Order: sequence, then C-alpha cells, then structure tokens
Amino acid sequence: MTSYSDIVQARKRIASMIHQTPIIESSLLNEWLGSRILFKGECLQRTGAFKVRGAINTLAKLAEQNALPKQVVANSSGNHAQAVAYACSLYDIPAKIFSTQNVSAVKAQATQYYGAELALYPTRLEADEAVKQASVESGTLWIPPFNHPDIIAGQGTLVMDALEQTGDVDGIFAPCGGGGLLSGTLIAAKTLCPAAKVFGAEPLTANDAAESLRQNKIISLSKPPITLADGAATPSVGEHTFEVLKLLDGIVEVSESRIAYWTQWLQHLLKLHLEPTSAMSMQAVVEWLKHQPKNQTVLVLLSGGNIDQSKMQQIWSMDHLGEIPNL
Repeated sequence: MTSYSDIVQARKRIASMIHQTPIIESSLLNEWLGSRILFKGECLQRTGAFKVRGAINTLAKLAEQNALPKQVVANSSGNHAQAVAYACSLYDIPAKIFSTQNVSAVKAQATQYYGAELALYPTRLEADEAVKQASVESGTLWIPPFNHPDIIAGQGTLVMDALEQTGDVDGIFAPCGGGGLLSGTLIAAKTLCPAAKVFGAEPLTANDAAESLRQNKIISLSKPPITLADGAATPSVGEHTFEVLKLLDGIVEVSESRIAYWTQWLQHLLKLHLEPTSAMSMQAVVEWLKHQPKNQTVLVLLSGGNIDQSKMQQIWSMDHLGEIPNL
C-alpha cells in the first residue's frame, strides 16, 4: 500500500514541474451554508487537472533509477490522457493513449497537442483491453489512470499542498472515479490532519465505488454510465485504491441534476471553468454539513477544468441559479 513517505517523496520529485494552485472561497457561499468552504483550484494546474501529478511522479521516479521506458501507453477518459502525454513530452518519450470514441473533444485535442498518439474504441472496456495488449511490447510502460502506487502517491501531493495553504480543516471532499485522488488524499490526510473527516462524491449513475464499499468487494458497472461527470465514469475501482477507500468516512452518490446544479453555481461563484466531476463534491459537503454544528472548515479539491462545448450545453440546458444553495 502507498505510504505517507511515498507521497512526501513524490512531492519533492514533481514540485518544479507543476503549479502551486490557489485556495479560493466565496463569502456568499460561506454565508449561505454557515461554514467556511475552501476550494483547492486544481483546475488551474498544468493540463487543467490534478492527473498530471501522478503521471509526472511515475516517470520522474523511473528517471531517478535510470529506468525510463522506450515508450508509454495509457488508458483514459481524458484528463489522464493529457497528463501522460504532457509528462512524456517532458522526458521526450513517445506515448499512445487508448480511449473511447465519446472522449471529450477538448481533452482529445490537448492529448494530441502534447504529442501523444490517440487510439479510440467504442467502449471503455475495449480500450482497456487494447492497452493491455499494447503494454506487453518490449520497452513499453503502461501508466494506468489510478490503480498504481506511484499514481496514488502523486495524486496525494494535492492535499499535501492544500493543507499547507489552509491549515487544519474539519472535512475534506474529493470526487471518486477510480479512486486514485481519494486514496492519496486519505493517506496524506491521516498524517497531516488526522481529525479531519474524508468523504468522496460519485455519480449515482456510476456508483461502482459506493456499491463496492457496501458489498466489501470490487463491483464493476454493468454498462457504460451516462453522466455529466465523465471524469468519474470508470467501470470500477482498482485493488490498490479499494483497500484505501475502505478508510473513507463516507461516499455520497450524486444525481445528475445536482451535478449540473453545483457545476453552475461554482462556475458562477468562483469564476472558474470547472468540470462537473469536481463540482459534484459540493453535494457531499452539503449532506455532511446538514448534520454538523455551524462554522465548520471544509476543504474541497476541485479536480479539473477541461470541458468541451457539448458538455457545457448539457450542463446549462436548465437554469439552476434560481435555487440558492442552502442546507
């Protein structure tokens, strides 16, 4: 299992290659919810998402060992694709990304801009199978999107950076796809802020993590999910992440209407271009605050900000700004 010391080492490795993203808050939202909500703006990170932390850490660790591969392959719904493509460009390593035909156009274009080859398949399962086959070629490294100790360690640097900026908090909230970000967050938080509760948020239509925790075994989705939160549309968590996710204080399954609601409100209040995947964590915040005394301090990890035009149209197909956030 990834350790806190692994995250500390990862942070040293990647510090010069990533941005220190800001902490942002809204006085209006704080007033409406009766607590202080601090947002870590990782949507402003290189490649527009936290994923670059894990990808760079994986290659930087191999560079320390003089063991860089001849080529890299990866499977991704978008943000990990960009992260791997960017990380490989830093080390001048060819990269090929396997994804689905419905991948976000913005994410696909950015992946190719960073120099990676993009192979598209009808379903995530087909893309995942194709990357497995490609990974057996000599000199090839497969960098998975979440289920790897070096990826988890790299993602854990996000909450390390955030807690250094905020100090102690009462609750920490992050989205859950494959569980890489949440796993790293849990491991780091248990050392840096052990009193804080850690919660995940997951689309109700892609609730494999919540179902896995209920049944105490990894459960895969029976079919590709339909959700605005495409960054959390993974078929299942991994064996590495699942063991850590068992330590969560809770995971909230969020409806599509609430995902759209919070994406609209956070874009409006924070003036940030946010993905639905990161915005949905606010529903988990609200569900938790309903049962807490006022004046809690909450940290929300805004995981990314890569949205294409078609997704924006879906998000804003109905106006949710007439309903003021409340408990």
